[in-house]
Amino acid sequence: MPHCHVGLYQNNPSPDANQVKLFYTTSGGGPVKVLFIIGFAGTHKCWDRQVSYLAGTPNDSIQVCTFDNRGMGQSTIPTKKSEYTTRKMAKDAIALMDHLGWQKAHVFGHSMGAMVACKLAALVPERVLSLALLNVTGGGYQCIPKIDSGSLSLALRFLRAKTPEQRAAVDLDTHYSQEYLAERIGDRPRRSILYDEYVNNIRATGMQSKHGCEGQMHACWNHVVTRTEIESIRVAAFPVSVIHGRHDIIAQMRHAKRLAEKLYPSARMVELNGGHQLMHERTDEVNKALLELIKASKTMTSLYEWTNLPNRSNGESTSSSFIISNLDKLRVFLVYFFSLFAMAFGQIQRGVKRRLKPIRVGPALT
Repeated sequence: MPHCHVGLYQNNPSPDANQVKLFYTTSGGGPVKVLFIIGFAGTHKCWDRQVSYLAGTPNDSIQVCTFDNRGMGQSTIPTKKSEYTTRKMAKDAIALMDHLGWQKAHVFGHSMGAMVACKLAALVPERVLSLALLNVTGGGYQCIPKIDSGSLSLALRFLRAKTPEQRAAVDLDTHYSQEYLAERIGDRPRRSILYDEYVNNIRATGMQSKHGCEGQMHACWNHVVTRTEIESIRVAAFPVSVIHGRHDIIAQMRHAKRLAEKLYPSARMVELNGGHQLMHERTDEVNKALLELIKASKTMTSLYEWTNLPNRSNGESTSSSFIISNLDKLRVFLVYFFSLFAMAFGQIQRGVKRRLKPIRVGPALT
């Protein structure tokens, strides 16, 4: 099975890079290269529907590469959280490009993989032909999903999932819109069909390890795209597609929109009627958007023709973005604080009830 030894392709590699091997696959052939970067707890198989479409596209001669990030699948699983950052994972992906002999590529990422793709584009903008960011956020507090009773319940189910069956059940509710899951395929609901597929896939690849799960969470939580990195991407002047599902409960759309606005005029915002696993739920629309992005890069379409975002002055955009960002942070902090308080109070109540034993009182002396 093909693996890329990351440390062989880096100058002065860190100790962990010398230990990391990435499992990867390639499909198709020709001069047009596409690198897919998957998100948290996903494997290279998550891109199968895009691989079969792009690698089989007639007359475009596209070669694609998918791989397992460090911490998942058949790639190395470092044991320290510090060995997981989106910057290190971006350098992993760059090493893979070097291993394949790819000087330039279209870079497409999903969720955490889109965060990694942003870092890659900022590190080596001259090697990126186009950038697709599916269901992306800016990391940090933006990784906190929509906070309501349903989301908190899903989070607890995710943390408690110990078997492929439990993990598959919670994944369906976090990955897809309820409308999509309720559709019927023949005489079976789609949820039932997907559940069987998920259970079989998880059994085949295995549950993500504790080190991999905690490490990739650490990478997401500590991810940030700086103004300098945003400017590096904008100055490189390649087209960007920010593709997002309206019903995504994991990565909220407003964060993706804000990132797209920062990337003006390079970015086009594509909103689709789906959840977090958009490349599965809206396969045809996502594939069409990716192919349009490749063609826009090839024909060197003017970015002002490519973008569908309003032209805002830098001052207005920066000021409004700053205010909205800080209001968001305050709201998330307050809701998160009171949620923790409520859970802690509930635990204390249950603990007190268990410890308090009824006292037998004798007859009163009169």
